[in-house]
Amino acid sequence: MMAVSSACKDGSKVAMDNGKYVRYTPEQVEALERLYHECPKPSSLRRQQLIRECPILSNIEPKQIKVWFQNRRCREKQRKEASRLQAVNRKLTAMNKLLMEENDRLQKQVSQLVYENSFFRQQTQNASLATTDTSCESVVTSGQRHLTPQHPPRDASPAGLLSIAEETLAEFLSKATGTAVEWVQMPGMKPGPDSIGIVAISHGCPGVAARACGLVGLEPARVAEILKDRHSWFRDCRTVDVLNVMSTGNGGTIELLYMQLYAPTTLAPGRDFWLLRYTSLLEDGSLVVCERSLNNTQNGPAMPPVQHFVRADMLPSGYLIRPCEGGGSIIHIVDHMVLEPWSVPEVLRPLYESSMLLAQRTTMAALRHLRQISQEVSQPSVTGWGRRPAALRALSQRLSKGFNEAVNGFADDGWSMLESDGIDDVTLLVNSSPSKMMGVNVGYNNGFPSMSSSVLCAKASMLLQNVPPAILLRFLREHRSEWADSSIDAYSAAAIKAGPCSLPGARAGGFGGQVILPLAHTIEHEEFMEVIKLENMGYYRDDMTIPGDVFLLQLCSGVDEHAVGTSAELVFAPIDASFSDDAPILPSGFRIIPLDSGTDAASPNRTLDLASALEVGTTAANKTAGENSGHSGSTKSVMTIAFQFAFEVHLQDNIATMARQYVRSIIASVQRVSLALSPSRFGAHNAFHLPPGTPEAQTLARWICNSYRFYLGVELLKSEGSESILKSLWHHSDAVLCCSLKALPVFTFANQAGLDMLETTLVALQDITLEKIFDDNGKKTLCSEFPQIMQQGFMCIQGGICLSSMGRPVSYERAVAWKVLNEEESAHCICFMFINWSFV
Repeated sequence: MMAVSSACKDGSKVAMDNGKYVRYTPEQVEALERLYHECPKPSSLRRQQLIRECPILSNIEPKQIKVWFQNRRCREKQRKEASRLQAVNRKLTAMNKLLMEENDRLQKQVSQLVYENSFFRQQTQNASLATTDTSCESVVTSGQRHLTPQHPPRDASPAGLLSIAEETLAEFLSKATGTAVEWVQMPGMKPGPDSIGIVAISHGCPGVAARACGLVGLEPARVAEILKDRHSWFRDCRTVDVLNVMSTGNGGTIELLYMQLYAPTTLAPGRDFWLLRYTSLLEDGSLVVCERSLNNTQNGPAMPPVQHFVRADMLPSGYLIRPCEGGGSIIHIVDHMVLEPWSVPEVLRPLYESSMLLAQRTTMAALRHLRQISQEVSQPSVTGWGRRPAALRALSQRLSKGFNEAVNGFADDGWSMLESDGIDDVTLLVNSSPSKMMGVNVGYNNGFPSMSSSVLCAKASMLLQNVPPAILLRFLREHRSEWADSSIDAYSAAAIKAGPCSLPGARAGGFGGQVILPLAHTIEHEEFMEVIKLENMGYYRDDMTIPGDVFLLQLCSGVDEHAVGTSAELVFAPIDASFSDDAPILPSGFRIIPLDSGTDAASPNRTLDLASALEVGTTAANKTAGENSGHSGSTKSVMTIAFQFAFEVHLQDNIATMARQYVRSIIASVQRVSLALSPSRFGAHNAFHLPPGTPEAQTLARWICNSYRFYLGVELLKSEGSESILKSLWHHSDAVLCCSLKALPVFTFANQAGLDMLETTLVALQDITLEKIFDDNGKKTLCSEFPQIMQQGFMCIQGGICLSSMGRPVSYERAVAWKVLNEEESAHCICFMFINWSFV
């Protein structure tokens, strides 16, 4: 028997047919290594070709070449696996260290709380025995341990600023690693080697505070450099100006900063800060960057109030960056602010009093940005942002900040408000110098003259009830035809694509549908960028309609209802096929922010809830309300809408009228969709009503299954008991749809697959006619075979093509239609089942 053995690690031995080992020469090994890098898995023919092409390998059998390549691939796989395991081990070691430190901190916090609890209990007992007001006063004041002490004004000399800096450092470190703030774990966050880290929010302290600890594969100096450049990663940051820099005797740096933050909605002003930032190196090698507001300095450079901004207060916050064994850093982030909620309407105050929102939009954003850059550095070939991560990140920043500029509309960017038409639901602003707003040259090489071009922004905010932001935003992303006006979409793109344009008019052809083309995503898929192709659209130029496709660059975040924090954004901008990095963009879109401090994640089965809530009766209604109450996330949220349009100056009045009408139509559409998605819609007092004559969903599901068994002789579902029929039908993999028996049949019910196939909702389903989903051949077949369905009771339809509500073609392998009988055995409706369907 021939003995074949694996080569040793250095690849210098080969197995011969006689069972003896001979060594490869260094030249042979070099040749094989070179060939391996060209083709690590050559075929049999390729191996024979290698022997012919390389005379140095002529004395080696093809089978021996095969074994060498197998061993070489095995060693490469083992090396990669060993490297991966070493990295995981380092990560686990660092995470274990972090968790142990966190456990020690929590133990100290528990001890402190136990002591305070016994102290307050004793004080309460003493207060109950006391009869004077003084004793009561002592009880009240004794519990105010969280109040920030009011320090006397400091001199703004270097010594005075250094005193403030050292005090800021001490207070920040006590928050980052100690018990100065009572931290509670961020709901839904589970620490682990693959998680973002340990995230906590404050409880019982002034203002709002959030804290995060995590691991990043970057050196401390690089981490500090990235985080200090807040304008480059913090989407809500409008500007950071460094007004003064001074060095300290201990090697640290003190900076005086002025920072502006965008307002998240149109209903509130932005925030600004006058800050001291202190960068220093601790004795253990840790790097610290800490900040606080400068409120108590004398003879220093004062920052006067700025119009359209409210001066907010930053309590000691910052970053503790510790070197990690084996490379990388352990980072502690603390954000602690008083955002002056008194300055906004009462309904919006939760936005400025929510530590969860601060954690999501600021603290976690910093950690995620670091992790993204770390992955791009360590694994450039597998990052979700493709081959140009820095350019795509910059592009996403431009989209987000362009949308923030539209929402805020600052006068120093060139925005001025237009007069209202008497109804204040939509605000219009116009900008005659868009190049200043966009930060690029809006010269429009394709013929859009910069001297005569302007930008109009129509914006509004609305309050939503009982609609999880993730669910609503996902619907808006996937069902554009249900809220967008196709002619406006074409018009919006015309400014970029075709130059000067007139108002959109009547146009042949409807909304051709949209195709979502993925472009990039972040590590945890919390944000992704895509190109939206609007098919069969048209754009206008020289009084002509030019047919074609319209493309939108779109940025989406917060569509995962399981994610911590449910703030969601959908921002998009028209682009040209020759889109370049410095091309001007006009972002428009939606932002939905929860107003309540609820922490439960949205229900992953929201659509199922819609169907199951169709059950009639107090028990069913109460059951549905109870199930939804635990998963509805927040009960209130605020949606901000902002749409931008480029136009020629002489068209301003016409564009203003069109923009108001368009945004109002979007508001009406969003309200209708929100009502359909809201679980409260299906409560006992506001039940979902199907068209007259349609039975309850559970009853209809039973009729569908019984009729299928009666006419086709087999079971439609494999379910146990009548209670699970609706659920089984709802989750059936094939699309099941019911239509009425009217002269013009309309759909009255569909399961989840049916709604997905038609790209619609249960509410909008009732506006779709049967003939609308079939092409010409399907309509002919249906007309000729429909009498057979009524007479025979069923019909099998050959595979073909039908259309969704968005006009997208859907292929199906075959379809079955049968008559649905009610309890009196009379025809109630026709049911269609499309088998093995897919979008073409």
